[in-house]
Order: sequence, then structure tokens, then C-alpha cells
Amino acid sequence: MGRKSAGSGRTWRGKSVLAVGAAFVLVFAVIALVGAGGAEAAPAAVGLGTADSFAVLGGSTVTNTGPSVISGDLGVSPGTAVTGFPPGTVTNGTIHAADAVAAQAQADTTIAYNDAAGRSPTATITADLGGQTLVPGVYRGSSLGLTGTLTLDAQGDQGAVFIFQAASTLITASGSRVALINGAQACNVFWQVGSSATLGTNSVFVGTILALTSVTADTGTSAAGRLLARNGAITLDSNTVTRSTCAAAASPTPTATPSGTPTATPSATPTATPSASTTPSGAASSSSPTASATKKSPAPPAQATAAPTAISGPVVGATSNAPTAALGGDSGGAGGGAGSTAVTGAGAGSGTSGGAGSGGATGSLPFTGALAPTQPLVGAGLAALGSGVVLLFLARRRTNE
Repeated sequence: MGRKSAGSGRTWRGKSVLAVGAAFVLVFAVIALVGAGGAEAAPAAVGLGTADSFAVLGGSTVTNTGPSVISGDLGVSPGTAVTGFPPGTVTNGTIHAADAVAAQAQADTTIAYNDAAGRSPTATITADLGGQTLVPGVYRGSSLGLTGTLTLDAQGDQGAVFIFQAASTLITASGSRVALINGAQACNVFWQVGSSATLGTNSVFVGTILALTSVTADTGTSAAGRLLARNGAITLDSNTVTRSTCAAAASPTPTATPSGTPTATPSATPTATPSASTTPSGAASSSSPTASATKKSPAPPAQATAAPTAISGPVVGATSNAPTAALGGDSGGAGGGAGSTAVTGAGAGSGTSGGAGSGGATGSLPFTGALAPTQPLVGAGLAALGSGVVLLFLARRRTNE
């Protein structure tokens, strides 16, 4: 009876272990699935094609009043009229009126407009964007307005993209502004407008406007980006429009972690050993001093030089996809040598035999690598841990049996 009871106890314990282990595996599998699906892909920038070089591009006309300054190309197509230049000026660009360049830029603007309009929204926004701080994403609204300040926070990512979809109009109030923080760039902000856009007096605007009809910039407005209208007019009044360009994202400083410091060991330095002194066998008379002749020791030969040794191979454990890192080193022997940990090492020194020597080793240790996103892998790792717990309990159960 006792044996049966003990066996039943072990069976119960074994089933309990299996149940606990299965629960661990289930929980961690769910975590893995959530981690893999919870990371939403960030939106990509809207490709502008040849329209990228334009600061202002109209469909029917481009008109200007006052000393507007346009930095970048200015053009119109299929319309032909560009008026108000001068007094307006175009810097860092050219005026293209109904030429092939403007026509191609309009075609690319249409492609960009359709791309921006077809993006799936990540959030629906209120009509007035003033006083809000938004992170990268695609935002959709019917008609959009801006009173006060809209802040766009890139959260440290210089490549972060913001896309705004206005089904009808975009209207900013006088003195309103769009502010960029934490690495946000004007080149990555896009406004797709279903009809027309109006920028209020003395407002500060950021981003590329892709308007189906027209764009009007009231007196004193400045814009960092582009004003692109597919079918209608661009109307300017003493404005500053600067074509935005993206600054290169800062890359992390590569850190090479070699598995071991390679050291070139030069060959042993030969040391000259003078021959023993010799004494003639003949002895002088008792009244004469003993004569002793000693053979002169030869001069030590020149010290051998260690040949440089090329060292190459991939480095294990690189922490970023970075350019090639170089590592070199050498070591001098007792007969005279020197070492250097620079990319090329060479040196001279003196040893016990007084000879001069040099030694060096050069090497190049290329490495590549990238840190993969870890969030989708956390759950999988925890699931593996749960499986390990199950195996451990089963092993202990067998040992007890």
C-alpha cells in the first residue's frame, strides 16, 4: 500500500510539473506574439521625384507681391504665367515656366499626392491642431486648421515621418506656427490637402504641402518645405519659402571588440658568444715572465629584425554596422625591439647585447554588424526559458524515481 501511495504521489507531482510548465510556455508564447505584432511600422517618407528640387510649383499660375525670397526651383505647369519676379527673387534654383522640367515635376507631384492620400491613418485628429504634440505617424482629418502652436516630436529619430491628410482644406491662423523637436525635420513632414491651403499672416509653417487645387501664403508667412499645387495657383505676398532638405542621420561610433589582442612575436635575437681565450703551451725560463696570448673576441653580428606579420580576420561581437575598424600591434624582444598599438607599429630599442632592432605588426580587422530589433524576440526567449523550466522539473522527477 505504501509503495502504491508513493507512486501515486510521484505521478501527481509529475502531472503538476507538466501543468506548471505548460502554463509557462503558454504565457510566454502569448508574450512573444504580442511583442512581434505590437511594434507598428513607422511610415516611410513620401517620394517627391523631380518635384523635390522645387520650393514653389503651381498648376495654373504663380503670382507674387512684395520682396518674397524663394530658395529652390520655382515653376508652373501646365500653366505658363509667373508674375512678380522681381520684386521677388529666386535663390539656389531656377524659374521653370511651362517647360519640360516643370511638366515632369507636376507629374511627380501627382504621384506624391496619391501616395500621401493612400496611406493608412494611425490616428484621427481634431480640426484644430493648435496646442497638440504629435509623434510620427499618419493623421487624418476632414478639414484641418492651426491656431497657436503644433509641436512635432520625432522622439530622437531624425528619419521620423509625419503625414497629415486633410480631406478638404488646410487653414492656419495668423501668427500660428509648427515647431519641430527631438530630431524632427521639415523634409519629413507632408500635408496632403484635398482642395486648397491658406497660410495665415506672419505664420511659421513647416512641411511640404501637396494641394489638389491651390496654395495661398498671406503677408509675412514663412515656410520651410514646399508649396506644391497640382491644378490651381500659388499666390505669394512678401514670403520666405525655403526648400527643405534632410540632414544625414548621425551614425553611432563603432566600437570594435576583438577576441584577443594580436601580438607579433619577433624571432629570437641571436647573441654573439666570443670564443674562449687561448694560451700558448710553451713556458718561459724561471727568470722570464709567463707569456699569455689572448684571441680577440669578434664583434657581435647585427641584430636580426622581426618580420612584420599581417593579421586579418573578422571581429566577433561588433555592436553596429559601421565602417572598417583597424587594429594593429607588435612586441619587441629582449635584444632590442619596440611595440605600437597604432594601426601601423614600428619602433627601435636597445637590448642586453646593445644591438638596435625594430619590430612591427600591421593588421586590419574588418567587421560588420547591426543591432536587430529585440522586442519581437523577447517573448520567444521567455518561451524558451519556460521550456527549460519544464525540462528541469522532468529531469528531477526522473532522478527521484
